[in-house]
Amino acid sequence: MLVIKTQHDLVEKLNDFRKKGHSIGLVPTMGALHEGHLSLIRCSLSRDSVTVVSVFVNPTQFNDPEDLKKYPRDPDADQKILEKILRPGDLVFMPDEREVYPEPDKRVFNFGILDKVMEGKFRPGHFNGVAQVVSRLFDMVKPGHAYFGLKDFQQLTIIKAMVHMLDLPIQIISCPVIREPDGLAMSSRNIRLDEKKRKEAPLIYRTLSEAVRLKNNYTVEDLKQWVVDHIEKHSSLRVEYFEIVHTDTLQTVLSWEEPGDKQGCIAVWAGKVRLIDNISFT
Repeated sequence: MLVIKTQHDLVEKLNDFRKKGHSIGLVPTMGALHEGHLSLIRCSLSRDSVTVVSVFVNPTQFNDPEDLKKYPRDPDADQKILEKILRPGDLVFMPDEREVYPEPDKRVFNFGILDKVMEGKFRPGHFNGVAQVVSRLFDMVKPGHAYFGLKDFQQLTIIKAMVHMLDLPIQIISCPVIREPDGLAMSSRNIRLDEKKRKEAPLIYRTLSEAVRLKNNYTVEDLKQWVVDHIEKHSSLRVEYFEIVHTDTLQTVLSWEEPGDKQGCIAVWAGKVRLIDNISFT
């Protein structure tokens, strides 16, 4: 693999690959790599002859400065992990902030309701920052495929909307949630959990799974309340939101009889660490 720090070197190298007919896949990450990231990379390795992994903690998507400050960073460890999985011709793009944002990005994306609910409601401006950095990376890499995890379900929906909005010739590939053996969705934030919260955190997915099994016994609204009560009564975890939404529009589901696929999305505070997860109700 080759580690690249500048946009100029990245574009030059990728242009060479394109001239030789190589297909290019992009896996955008913020580092602190774990098996969830590696599953995305393996998906790209199986489809594309060149894989680009970007490692960049994007400041514009953090609405809380403390969250940005505490976000785990270990570029040396990330490089060692990537050396074991990437091929000699693959690229690791590790820019600094000035490379990604030579000037402040003042673009404001209009996603309608998609970025106003759930994560967007509790983290205002977050998805605009995500769109800024992902569109910048798309512009620099110009991949044929880009790989994102289903754990960030709302983000995935918004990135697909952005690709459509900007008419980009990029196929977004969604990859399954990767979980710890006890069911906790893998996340870079998990390393910030203390021992007690780490033991309690798997309750989130266990509760979601039970809710899917129980859905025919409850109305949508009552089931949502059951999920919140079950998590908060059996742990010190605090549910910020739990919503059941239509997968394409993110509109709230009011009745199980409504047509279309449905997804349950949740955010939970484990002490000072915020965890998200989701599950299909289809």
